[in-house]
Amino acid sequence: MKLQENYSLKSMNTFHVECKASRFVQLDHLDDLRSLISRGELQKSDILILGGGSNILLTKDFDGLVLHPQFMGIEVLDENEESVKIRAGAGEKWESFVEYTVNKGWFGIENLALIPGLLGAAPMQNIGAYGVELKDVFNSLRAVNLETGELIEFSKEQCEFGYRTSIFKTKFKNKFLIYDICLNLKKQAKPNTYYQALKDYFEEIPECDIDQKAVFKAVVNIRKSKLPDPDNLGNAGSFYKNPVVSDAKFNDLKNRFPGIVAYVQEDANVKIAAGWLIDQAGLKGFRKGDVGVHEKQALVLVNYGKANGQEIYDFSEYVKQTVKNIFDLSIEREVNIV
Repeated sequence: MKLQENYSLKSMNTFHVECKASRFVQLDHLDDLRSLISRGELQKSDILILGGGSNILLTKDFDGLVLHPQFMGIEVLDENEESVKIRAGAGEKWESFVEYTVNKGWFGIENLALIPGLLGAAPMQNIGAYGVELKDVFNSLRAVNLETGELIEFSKEQCEFGYRTSIFKTKFKNKFLIYDICLNLKKQAKPNTYYQALKDYFEEIPECDIDQKAVFKAVVNIRKSKLPDPDNLGNAGSFYKNPVVSDAKFNDLKNRFPGIVAYVQEDANVKIAAGWLIDQAGLKGFRKGDVGVHEKQALVLVNYGKANGQEIYDFSEYVKQTVKNIFDLSIEREVNIV
């Protein structure tokens, strides 16, 4: 373990924004983190836990200590004819982990294919896509108390999962560092193809021919057709959350905008497609300098080359305000702002 100073974070965020950290350390082992805690290093300055950098916008240099967890390893904890309980380190790449489970013939996270980032961020964000959220297969996780170094297990209920959030994004932000996660996957299950894009994809394919590998392939193909590769064009995926409104509010919007895209939730509230709002506001493909809304997916903001974090943030504010002015709806950022 080596503490590095004045460390560039450009290669560690998918917006490819040039920022520096006063101090940076990669954590390969639990003892590395415990050593930092015992030496009082975490009390000397602010800390930032940075994994794959795929859901963050750095708006300035970070005057503190960046912790980069690289806890690796995958193990099966329990297995029978119907299911498997699997644990994986927070430093594993999420998209590689999904492919691993699919190749094993396990159901559960194939709809979450090709999401960038590391496993440690998955429960923090309660990542979701194509009709599935992490909480649907989540069993538990272990996280390190950053004051004491104690490794504590959290159940699904204790994580307080919500729409793109958890207790580690709110009350326990920067108080715990996720060490590994445990998921319950199935060996036999009906593939989840209820999301409209998947329905369309499999429209002419017999249900008996659709398994987890087929869904995985479909999600990969759909995402590649709509979303820019962050290795080629700086972005953080979906920048905004879909706003959730009451049924009464939705009916009012429906009267004014008959083509509005929305999804009724279990609690009878309605989730409005933020991408549709941005598109209808005339912003898909809109660009200011080196920042813009992606031409194929309005939820994605992109860095065309040399934009800094503050410019991207200011542009995101412009998008928010434009949507607010037209629809009287506030859209929240999904991306974490630092």
